Amino acid sequence: MFGRVNRHRGTGRPLLAWLGLALMAVSFAWLQFSIPPSSPRTDPRAAAAEEPFNVVVLDPGHGGQDSGTMKAGILEKELALDVAHRAERRLQLQGATVLLTRNGDTHVSLTDRAAVANQQRNCVFISIHFDHAARPAATGVETYYAVRPVSIAARAASWLPFLQRTALEPANAESQNLASFIQEALVTQTQAVNRGTTAQQFFVLANVRHPAVLVEGGFLTNTDDMSKLATEDYREQLAVAISDGVMRYREARRRRQTPLAVSLPGGE
Repeated sequence: MFGRVNRHRGTGRPLLAWLGLALMAVSFAWLQFSIPPSSPRTDPRAAAAEEPFNVVVLDPGHGGQDSGTMKAGILEKELALDVAHRAERRLQLQGATVLLTRNGDTHVSLTDRAAVANQQRNCVFISIHFDHAARPAATGVETYYAVRPVSIAARAASWLPFLQRTALEPANAESQNLASFIQEALVTQTQAVNRGTTAQQFFVLANVRHPAVLVEGGFLTNTDDMSKLATEDYREQLAVAISDGVMRYREARRRRQTPLAVSLPGGE
């Protein structure tokens, strides 16, 4: 009897050993997959030195078969492209990388214009236009921004009503800030009537995931505005204003993201 018991115990030990090894292997594998890998440490000074953005997307309005507003032989699409090229040169001189949604007289869809900006990791988007009004006395410069960007959830909410509450995006504060800087620079440079900044859900603003604004550089239906826009000097002033506004906005963001220096005990 004792012999049979001993034989049973002898055959059970290898099985228990194998089960123990298997349990150890499973535990080791679980630890490997459950504990997130440690990320390399970064120097906070290097993070602070990184620019908030270095790419500026300029969007000359209209183009191709879409001339925009036309008055006295002056086409909005041509004015927009001219000012965009002038702003491009100004921004490049200050170290910015500039992308244009169109470089010539070509038609670009609104979706493709927004896509140029959305393909960038970090940038700002400025669409350039010129206004018109039924009232010939209307004059001045104005800068628009979207109240909220359009998200995938918001698009789904348009046909799934029960998602509408969860689809609300936070207010687009950065676009509003960019609009304020550019509008201030426009008024300073041109001395035009200040029509302020206005929230408007234009497609090319609401569908860009970065700070985005639309500039109206004057009214083609106003005689005084038209005479100014016909001169290279005035269009250069608009370009300078756009460039200055973008750079001042970038500097303001840089100051906000720079950590405050803290004096530690025993420090110099």
